[in-house]
Amino acid sequence: AIGPGFPDDLLHLDMSTAERIMTLASAKNCSASDLTACILDRPRHEKMIEQVRSTGAAIRLITDGDVAGVMHCAEPSITGIDIYMGDGGAPEGVLAASALKCMGGQIFGRLLFRNEYEKNRAHKAGITDLNRIYARDDMVTQDVIFAATGVTDGSLLPGIKREIGFRTTETLLMRSKTGSVRRMSYRVPTEPRE
Repeated sequence: AIGPGFPDDLLHLDMSTAERIMTLASAKNCSASDLTACILDRPRHEKMIEQVRSTGAAIRLITDGDVAGVMHCAEPSITGIDIYMGDGGAPEGVLAASALKCMGGQIFGRLLFRNEYEKNRAHKAGITDLNRIYARDDMVTQDVIFAATGVTDGSLLPGIKREIGFRTTETLLMRSKTGSVRRMSYRVPTEPRE
């Protein structure tokens, strides 16, 4: 995933990891060493991490919060993240695509199957091309509202704050139709009022 302002066909999943980094660096008119890639710290990403390092780009490994990681690449001047890379769950991919539809940016995904059972489930769900690459607008075809509330502290939102007599949460609310981004705090009493 990358942020807004780039041609839709700039990056492709069939490019190598290093090619994606170098292509993005060229598009940003900088060197690869000026870029930071965000990657979920998992054993399945070890080869990808090595390839990113071989380009000279920096890496920010995250232990969780892959949707937030994708969202960070939509605001590189604030977050320092230029690109998000990695394999993850399909539901998380759709959530991330929804966020990028609101914020601007691109995401591409392809279903990865671990076994025949998963392929059969995809066929039963109506998926005929098991190798199809889905772009953001394939995953989210209409206007969308994206909302996220912090439960535990994360890079995107703080978690629930416990105060005497109250709990406070912070919610991020975005709308693709208007491009609006709102942050709201909710303070709720822990005991019902009479």
